[in-house]
Amino acid sequence: MKVLDLRCAHDHAFEGWFANEEDFQGQLVRGLLQCPVCGDGQIRKTLSAPRIQRSAMQERPPTGVTPQESAPAPHASDVPDGLPASVQAAWLQWARQVVAKSEDVGERFAQEARSIHRGDSPERPIRGQASPAQTLELLEEGIPVLALPATATDTLH
Repeated sequence: MKVLDLRCAHDHAFEGWFANEEDFQGQLVRGLLQCPVCGDGQIRKTLSAPRIQRSAMQERPPTGVTPQESAPAPHASDVPDGLPASVQAAWLQWARQVVAKSEDVGERFAQEARSIHRGDSPERPIRGQASPAQTLELLEEGIPVLALPATATDTLH
């Protein structure tokens, strides 16, 4: 199995798994490769670090670096860009499903979430915009909410 780091014309990074180089080239020529972020078909290989199987060895951070220092804390602006390509692609696939299977209620999100929670509106998956204060209020009221970066849902339509 050959794992390649790929990029589209819009410079979105992702990973592709192929049986061999010929498999990659064949899929590229037939137009079967697409960017998981934007769907672009102009795909190119980028430099990749070799992958070494270390199942029998315990990985340790470099000397003098604590595990907390070895990776910066994630921020909303880092998602999905701050993730490894394979995780980024999986996250984007999940986010696309969320967008496809939910109703966009826009700025009425907090109001609609409360209405569904009380049983005044039919139960269904919704998405929209809520301020940090509104999100905290919903959580304190026992209403489950998952915050996604705005850029995630904006680019997935």
